[in-house]
Amino acid sequence: MKQFGSVFFFLALLFTSGLTVSAQETQDRVIDEVVAQVNDGVITLSTINREVKAIVEAETTKGTKREDVMKMVEDKKGEMIANLIHEELLMQKAKELGYEADVEASVNRRFLEIMKQYNMKTLDALYQEMEKSGANPQEIRDIWKKQATRDIILQKEVQGKIYWGLTAKELKDYYDKHRDKFTKAETVTVSEIFLGFAGRDENTVREKAKQIVAELKAGGAWDTISKENSDPPQLTVGGNKIKVADITEYIQSALRDLKVGGITNPIQGGDLGMMILRVDAREQASSESVFDDNAVRVALTMERAPEEQKKFFAELRNDSYIKINDNYRPMVSPLLFAEDRKEKAEAKESSKDEVKKSGKDEGKKSPSKEEGKKTASKTPAKEQDKTKEKAKENR
Repeated sequence: MKQFGSVFFFLALLFTSGLTVSAQETQDRVIDEVVAQVNDGVITLSTINREVKAIVEAETTKGTKREDVMKMVEDKKGEMIANLIHEELLMQKAKELGYEADVEASVNRRFLEIMKQYNMKTLDALYQEMEKSGANPQEIRDIWKKQATRDIILQKEVQGKIYWGLTAKELKDYYDKHRDKFTKAETVTVSEIFLGFAGRDENTVREKAKQIVAELKAGGAWDTISKENSDPPQLTVGGNKIKVADITEYIQSALRDLKVGGITNPIQGGDLGMMILRVDAREQASSESVFDDNAVRVALTMERAPEEQKKFFAELRNDSYIKINDNYRPMVSPLLFAEDRKEKAEAKESSKDEVKKSGKDEGKKSPSKEEGKKTASKTPAKEQDKTKEKAKENR
């Protein structure tokens, strides 16, 4: 069995230390404080303190001074609470839309990848090793669940709707205006053997990589050697065909003079491990633009996604009951409702412009007595609307 070590030491440090309320904390505060209510859910002070503690532990481990980290965290506390509110809204939305099974499947895949990497047969065996390293499997599962929820909701409810909602005309118009984005790029198709450093002596891993390269260049079967030795890939995780421009320079350099069938010497992938690559195919670049329905959809989706994501979160907030504790509202509301207020201000300015334009068109004509009566009768309703808007702003 491959040895555990740094990977779960890091997980333990990042998650366990930050997500366990100390006995002292429990003694000091018997009744927790509700920082924000989000529909039927709540964000509590203990939740925020756990987040803060996790950040402080992780940053001080990197060598950052504790006082510097604490200042940074204090400055960003409002942003942290706003993010937790958005996180709670996403969790509730996933449950409402029935995405819980997708989320669980995503989290389980991550655990299965680790089991494969460390040659473990059961989830219980993995959990036992994690606990030995000081990591809490359930807390890690909860964190991965939140990450998966965000990814799945945004992919399906924002990006997916943009992608599939684009019309043929929109695609053609975008392509015609951005032909330079759709020229044929130089690509290389590679196979990868990756040996991770996690839990192993790095020099031993480097020596093992050299031995594998020697065996391959002596005629060893790639598929057999890869199956017996490789950890999950790093470079080819998104597919074996890669744009050369997207590859880091040191990997480009290793591949540059290799013909199809050629094998690289061991390449160090940062602090992660060693990789060995085989060139399976090459395609040269071309200045001629080529229409590819998927490529155009993806480009247009990525361009529109940030704005649509803001709108999505705004709709979630507007459709929800969010009440922020008075002690925290000044630091949270300006961040949480910034986009909403910006849209209201823009709408107000637009309305003023329309009124000015209307005034110019009608000249200096005075309203009739009947029109004056109508205007006067509408005033109380306008005042009532202002009161409602003021209540929303004070959340």
